[in-house]
Amino acid sequence: MAEGAAEAPAKSDGGGDSGSSTLERGVAPIKPQYLTTKEQFHKFLEARGQEQPSQETELDISGKLYLAPLTTCGNLPFRRICKRFGADVTCGEMAVCTNLLQGQTSEWALLKRHQCEDIFGVQLEGAFPDTMTKCAELLNRTVEVDFVDINVGCPIDLVYKKGGGCALMNRSAKFQQIVRGMNQVLDVPLTVKIRMGVQERVNLAHRLLPELRDWGAALVTLHGRSREQRYTKLADWQYIEQCVAVASPMPLFGNGDILSYEDANRAMQTGVAGIMIARGALLKPWLFTEIKEQRHWDISSSERLDILRDFTRFGLEHWGSDTQGVEKTRRFLLEWLSFLCRYVPVGLLERLPQRINERPPYYLGRDYLETLMASQRAADWIRISEMLLGPVPPKFVFLPKHKANAYK
Repeated sequence: MAEGAAEAPAKSDGGGDSGSSTLERGVAPIKPQYLTTKEQFHKFLEARGQEQPSQETELDISGKLYLAPLTTCGNLPFRRICKRFGADVTCGEMAVCTNLLQGQTSEWALLKRHQCEDIFGVQLEGAFPDTMTKCAELLNRTVEVDFVDINVGCPIDLVYKKGGGCALMNRSAKFQQIVRGMNQVLDVPLTVKIRMGVQERVNLAHRLLPELRDWGAALVTLHGRSREQRYTKLADWQYIEQCVAVASPMPLFGNGDILSYEDANRAMQTGVAGIMIARGALLKPWLFTEIKEQRHWDISSSERLDILRDFTRFGLEHWGSDTQGVEKTRRFLLEWLSFLCRYVPVGLLERLPQRINERPPYYLGRDYLETLMASQRAADWIRISEMLLGPVPPKFVFLPKHKANAYK
């Protein structure tokens, strides 16, 4: 009887079929290398359950020097230069999420990380929650980064008119859905870069920061200008200071007009968690060293040429040493030279430090190369590039993206 009672449930599981084809219980065919015993299985789970939570998802960069994601000039070779001079945190150039989802090779190249970039993030631009979330999910599976940043600071019309960049500051419902959606699918911290607002005298950041904190942003960087203002006025660090309190306990980084260690010291006195450096790094990438060593570096023209030589070497490694790679390296070098020419050597200044809003007058340097590097003519930037990469091809044309003097 006891034997018959034990068999009864097995028969009823077969849907009431009392025939001879009774179902047999088998074992799932798992590969041998994954098999274990019952005791080892539970021992493993118990041991892992007692471990401390992983720290990989935390982003603690307070007090660190953050190189801004810079469109065009913030390429991998340039970031290598800045890392060498002391940048702690780097971020890839702004990548458009729809281009990434479409598989555009040139857009995916913006996400490439060099091994020297020990704290590295990527920045995404997009206007809609579904595409931004889908893109974040894709990045989470395919790239190795320490954080993902949302661009809510881009002022250019092409981005703004589509509802992206700083237009999101006026689209709070979509903005919230983007932040919450991306945060849900990412295994790394989500950060956001914003401006003070869109219109010049209508600040929005102080209202958005507490919401961003509640939506799940791990850190926010605030550029002390509005979209409308662009670079017509100095960054408003008093407003950034006010925003530190409303953002707390979420860390707030400040950004705007830092070109010397004195500028950096004043910025840190506002209570920000750290500073992001953008144009200052383009004018003098050794700024990171100056800040860390609290000094003005009267760097020589030959030292500056060595930096450019390293950039071209890094460029040829990154973009290739064939004709196409050489010319790509040249164009990115020329874009950078259009900023570098605004640096005035420390030894020539009557008053220190140089301020970022001060345009240099015409001056003669201490040698020919220092004078050549001060030229704001694209034809002279071409001459510098030819020192490093050889003659330009026939019918070469260069028009800097920020509309400085062109070369034909």
